Amino acid sequence: MMRTLDLRNRPVTSLQWDSLVPRAGVDVDAALEVARGLIDDVRTRGELALLEQAERLDGVRPAAVRIHGDEISSAVRALPAAVREALEGAIERVTKVSHAQVPSGSVTEVSPGARIIQRWQPVRRVGLYVPGGKAVYPSSVVMNVVPAQVAGVSSIAIASPPQREFGGGVHPTILGAAGLLGIDEVYAMGGAGAVGGFAYGIPSLSLEPVDVVTGPGNIYVAAAKRLVRGVVGIDSEAGPTEILVIADGGADASLVAADLVSQAEHDELAAAVLVTTDAGFADAVTSEVARLASSTKHSDRVATSLSGEQSAIVLVDDLAEAAAFSNAYGPEHLELQVSNTGALLDLIDNAGAIFLGANSPVSLGDYLAGSNHVLPTGGQSRFSSGLGAYTFLRPQQIIEYDRAALREVADRIVALSSAEDLPAHGDAVSERFARD
Repeated sequence: MMRTLDLRNRPVTSLQWDSLVPRAGVDVDAALEVARGLIDDVRTRGELALLEQAERLDGVRPAAVRIHGDEISSAVRALPAAVREALEGAIERVTKVSHAQVPSGSVTEVSPGARIIQRWQPVRRVGLYVPGGKAVYPSSVVMNVVPAQVAGVSSIAIASPPQREFGGGVHPTILGAAGLLGIDEVYAMGGAGAVGGFAYGIPSLSLEPVDVVTGPGNIYVAAAKRLVRGVVGIDSEAGPTEILVIADGGADASLVAADLVSQAEHDELAAAVLVTTDAGFADAVTSEVARLASSTKHSDRVATSLSGEQSAIVLVDDLAEAAAFSNAYGPEHLELQVSNTGALLDLIDNAGAIFLGANSPVSLGDYLAGSNHVLPTGGQSRFSSGLGAYTFLRPQQIIEYDRAALREVADRIVALSSAEDLPAHGDAVSERFARD
């Protein structure tokens, strides 16, 4: 089911690793024109465009794009007790971790009377996207909303695709999770149109433009976020999920296989990769994957994912090579199931989230670890991070000099402004002392 890449006894340079890592055939560029058309339609025709897009793309025309508050309250009351308890537990844990992500302000006195104040300011308003295609993601409501609230964002809106099963409304479990968190601004809108609505606003819905759009989605959501970046901030262009497991012969093959299958059930384009130094262990995982994949609920989806070009079992000579491979891949989720996780962890640079040992599966992070599951995919962990309170914060520098401190540096400011042929810069300082 899963193909094998044997990289043993094959010297690989750092420039070659990128060409060897398996990737899904996902090209965000190819979706840009479609996404641009959907966004432009929403900018031009607003609510009517969203309704028509829902009918065409989601197979249902919502009775209303904006969800009434009473419907949210009813959804909270209707949550099954076990689901509500789990969501409340996730909220508690993610809140605790998110608080640790808020930097403290500081004051630096560079000389007597000269202070630079560093503070972190939340954005005013955010639009949080919760997918609703092949699965239901109340956990994504928690992962998006909690860090924004902890950061101090005062205005939060959620969008999720309309559901045929619920008459064009947002899935009630999504609404229940939103209600638990006190969110009363929810829209039944999906895909690129939803991102466009957040970025530019829709007056007829009283939907004000947001400052930041976050949340995972399909290729058209990723393309839309790329298109509106610069109009609003975004977290990352999160695409199909990825798991990369580095394991040695001492790992449990059935547990590794279960973890690979767990992520493959998300989507046919989901990527599942095992990197190991032990060929016998690789064979054992292959057998376990086949057994588990055939019996799981979404077996067809899992089989497509695991047999795709984005999934593989990779054989390497040693764990240093395994780390080099992983760093080139930059996985969304990285599991380290080796005898010495600390030594291997020291070699890892690029990953959205890292799970250490047999008792820290990715599923834990998806729900109740306390970490955030909105993470960069497609190698973007090389330059971006998972969602956190810091996503919604902007560092600001506040400069406060008294007269004596400014006088101390006045001549040097004049010298530099003259060197840059910007004499008025120096004059703005000199003028303050002209009447002395």
